[in-house]
Amino acid sequence: MTKYPQLPGQAVVLGSGLIGGLLFYLLHLPVPWLLGPMIAVFIGARLFRRFRPSWPSSVKNIGIMIVGYSIGLSLTISTLSLIGKQLPSMITLTVLLLLFCGGLAYVLSRWTGIPFQTMLIASIPGGLSQIVVLAEEQEGIDITIVTFLQVSRLMMIVIVVPLLVFSPLFATEVSGLTEPLTRSVGSWNQLFPSILPFLVLCPVAAIVGKRINFPTAYLLLPMIVTFVLQLVGLHAPALPLSVLDVAQLLIGSSVGLMLNPEQLQHKLRIVLLALGSSLVLMLFACGTTLILMKWHDLSAATALLSMAPGGMDQMGIIAHEVNADVATVSCYQLFRTLLIFLVVPPLVRAVLGRWQQKTEHG
Repeated sequence: MTKYPQLPGQAVVLGSGLIGGLLFYLLHLPVPWLLGPMIAVFIGARLFRRFRPSWPSSVKNIGIMIVGYSIGLSLTISTLSLIGKQLPSMITLTVLLLLFCGGLAYVLSRWTGIPFQTMLIASIPGGLSQIVVLAEEQEGIDITIVTFLQVSRLMMIVIVVPLLVFSPLFATEVSGLTEPLTRSVGSWNQLFPSILPFLVLCPVAAIVGKRINFPTAYLLLPMIVTFVLQLVGLHAPALPLSVLDVAQLLIGSSVGLMLNPEQLQHKLRIVLLALGSSLVLMLFACGTTLILMKWHDLSAATALLSMAPGGMDQMGIIAHEVNADVATVSCYQLFRTLLIFLVVPPLVRAVLGRWQQKTEHG
């Protein structure tokens, strides 16, 4: 017990995740190995708090790298050239989303009394780890509120988007889909030896990228490596369904553990704020979905997953599950990710600097 003090807590997370995933799978609920562990771990962490539930970040990163590789399989020169033609819509809709998030942060700040600095960073639909790092670099930011709002929005989006996609609204697109990923899964006997170069280079690229602060390194770099190796002629085998299920379990368990309402002051107000702001953001995403469908004649599932302000890995998983256009979804999410991580931080620092000067002199 003393030598491995974290093992009981990790066992709670793993056991809860397995139970949740299996239950969702038996109930035929959408994306069972992502949603089931996410919800079950959130509940299990409350029920077995005395064991101090924990989950190694390295384990979550393995799941993210698997998803990155799977997304990379769908990227080809033809798909990227097709996406290049959609660059105006990517720029327009991403900028609209960011402006809407900024306006929403201002309104919610005035309504709740939470400082605008905190609400602005909490409202940016980026990767959780990068947003938290950005929050830590700024003075006067409530990290607890930022983390709670970001994680709760991610959980709500990951729950609501599959329900929307599998609802009667999308019935014609996913009807008859009894085995998720049937077009993109492989078998164990087809993996070796083709998988070996990817098995070595994808983790190495991700680790090096993380050390040089490459944005979302564990997702983007395996995806890029897979694309480049296929480009030079190496065969990238599709992964067995069980491997993809494990990746979802690892990611879902991590997200479920990150939501800690116990650390909040004014819990009810913050929970209602999280639910309300997430709902408003989802409604805005549905509006941009309609615009994108008209602009490029995309399917509703592909457009919705492209516009949903969730994580790129989660949206990629759901796109796989419903046989949406994974390349299109990945490219829209990738473009927003890069724009947010490369352009938004200096803009946020500039806006918060101006805001702080205004409050000090006002």
